[in-house]
Amino acid sequence: MQLTVNMLIQFMGEDGSPDHIERILWTDGLQKEVVTIEILGRTSLPKFRQVDDLLTLVSLGQVVAMSDDPHMNLITENSITEKERAIRDKAWEIIQVVTGTKNQPNVFYPSHRADVIKKANVLFGVSEKTIRSYLRRFWQRGQHKNALVPNYRAGVMNRSSTLIGRKRGRPRKFAEIVGNGINVDETTKRIFRVALNRFYYGQGLSLVRSYELMRREYYSDAVRDAEGTEQRVLKSTAETPTLGQFKYHFYKERDWKREISARQSKKSYLQRHRSLLGDGTSQAFGPGSIYQIDATIADVYLVSRYNRNWVIGRPVVYGVIDTFSRMVCGLYVGLEGPSWLGAMGALYNTVQNKVEFCKEYGIIDIAEEDFPVHHLPEALLADQGEMASKMAEPLIRNLNVKIMTTGSFRPDWKPIVERFFKTLNGYVKPILPGGIQPDFRERGSHDYRLDATLDLYQFTQIMIRAVLHHNSTSMNSYQRDAQMVADDVPPIPLKLWNWGIQNRAGKLRTIPEDLMRLHLMPTVQASITARGIRCFKGLLYSTEKALRERWFEKARNDGKSVKVTVSYDPRNLNYIYIPHEDGKGFDKCYLLNHQARYRDKTLEEIEHLLEQEKFDRSANEDRMLQQKVDLLSEIDDIIKDAERMTKQERNTGESKSKRVRDIRINRHVEKALNRQVDAFVLDKPKSQSEGQVVPLNPETMEDELNSELALLKRKQKERFNGSDE
Repeated sequence: MQLTVNMLIQFMGEDGSPDHIERILWTDGLQKEVVTIEILGRTSLPKFRQVDDLLTLVSLGQVVAMSDDPHMNLITENSITEKERAIRDKAWEIIQVVTGTKNQPNVFYPSHRADVIKKANVLFGVSEKTIRSYLRRFWQRGQHKNALVPNYRAGVMNRSSTLIGRKRGRPRKFAEIVGNGINVDETTKRIFRVALNRFYYGQGLSLVRSYELMRREYYSDAVRDAEGTEQRVLKSTAETPTLGQFKYHFYKERDWKREISARQSKKSYLQRHRSLLGDGTSQAFGPGSIYQIDATIADVYLVSRYNRNWVIGRPVVYGVIDTFSRMVCGLYVGLEGPSWLGAMGALYNTVQNKVEFCKEYGIIDIAEEDFPVHHLPEALLADQGEMASKMAEPLIRNLNVKIMTTGSFRPDWKPIVERFFKTLNGYVKPILPGGIQPDFRERGSHDYRLDATLDLYQFTQIMIRAVLHHNSTSMNSYQRDAQMVADDVPPIPLKLWNWGIQNRAGKLRTIPEDLMRLHLMPTVQASITARGIRCFKGLLYSTEKALRERWFEKARNDGKSVKVTVSYDPRNLNYIYIPHEDGKGFDKCYLLNHQARYRDKTLEEIEHLLEQEKFDRSANEDRMLQQKVDLLSEIDDIIKDAERMTKQERNTGESKSKRVRDIRINRHVEKALNRQVDAFVLDKPKSQSEGQVVPLNPETMEDELNSELALLKRKQKERFNGSDE
């Protein structure tokens, strides 16, 4: 350990507890000997110590170096009075003579120090005792000028010890009637703190109400009346602290953080009342280092483009801001969100050609240099919303964009994009029809929803114009660094962006727009089956690559389930996309024709359809089961009827072989009879006795049957003899 001047060393007691502290006042050039003084002793004097002895104690743990100096207080010229400054300067003049270079290290020897003090006494006319106190204070407090500032301060707190037993403060009026009151001692302060914690912070009551409840709880007596009922009787004002004393203690120890967090919310303190000591720009080295993204609901009501009588509510505005330059890099205005779909639109817009984007909304008077932003950032700062979900994983994994999230309810951690929304709102809110004003929804106020005039397309045009204005407008609050000042760069987002591209580039990246769309889409696992690529609870797709490489035949014959990751847009499931492993391409999959009922439907609509069908099946399950039970009952009745009829007509004398031998002949006879019944007869007169069975003529039936049997036997004989006749 290196021993240096003004270093503090702590000596430890035998039991290992801290003992006294000494300051090193002087060391010889060879590090053999040092001079120390105890810093807290009232009569301490310098003493010589051997460096080797101290180092031995250090190795044994009996001496340790201290980093905190109890005398190291920051004293400014404005913090001391004129009287204190005069005393300090006079003492400093004396100390310079006594401890000058020519007196080092002799001043640490008692005999030489006494001689020097006597000379200073004669020279300055100050007593030797005072000079010794100056020396001790100078050595103990760090050997600098402000160590000589007097160690007293005028004030009630330091005079309190001399006023014990006396009432402090301004005397009361009518003290002979109401009494002088009491002093606030430590016991009273503890009661004040308990009352404030219980009533002011805990229950959110006012100071006056908290004081009243404190008196009831802590400055009252329990008294029982004649009926035995207990009542609280307040003590007199002569025995009770006043409301003024209570307030004085509160304001003296007031903790804003605790008060706002307890009486309002921690969120309120963090958002609107905490200290503001940082600058968001310092996080970014150049353009593209960090983009900030956030969404807001615009304070204006819109109408439908399809029917301008329909009020469709307030649009969602997503903004993506470059932290370094304050340049607006991405914009989305729509009805999605705040959600991942809205964030997709804003993030895609960051890489979109802004000239083409503006043309989509009829803005053709800009050139590439007016809006030269079509890049991916190195990092993206967002809140704990959609960017913290699994939806952002392809963006992180495939595009190598770092996602940074703020704490919950901490919009102040992304102040640049939050300020942009406030600025944007200030541009357009006062002049837009349908804009929400401060008295919105107050009783008797005008309903601004009825003033809605703009549609989504027109409002987007206004937002783009406002963004172009923002990008080319000087910012009063932007703190330029030294290099920017030297290059005379004006604090205009577009100028700062261009300057950063020239001087601090390297963080920006470009990507084809289709690939950006692909990597922004959510992903899901799909299965390759014999019927197609199956995902979303049954939707089936195919692709040219799958047909060419015979994926579906392999799936049917191998019997193995193969998984593949697909990207999709939940707003249109006509297509899904299989990203290539290198992340630079994709295969487009088409919904199969027999899945047409899902065509042009959103994921929510398809999920609703499937859930509705599932619900219908569940609701009809009892009815369908009842129908099945009824069918079985009807079949049982028919079977029983058939068994009864067969049993009545069965010839018990006929052998089993005889019954099965004539099946073909019996079938042919039955068919012949059925043909007479089934034959088509047009313009057939209706029977007068519908529903009645007309029996056949037995004699006629027997003749026809004998004829049919004779013919059948003759044909069988011919086939047996091999005749072709």
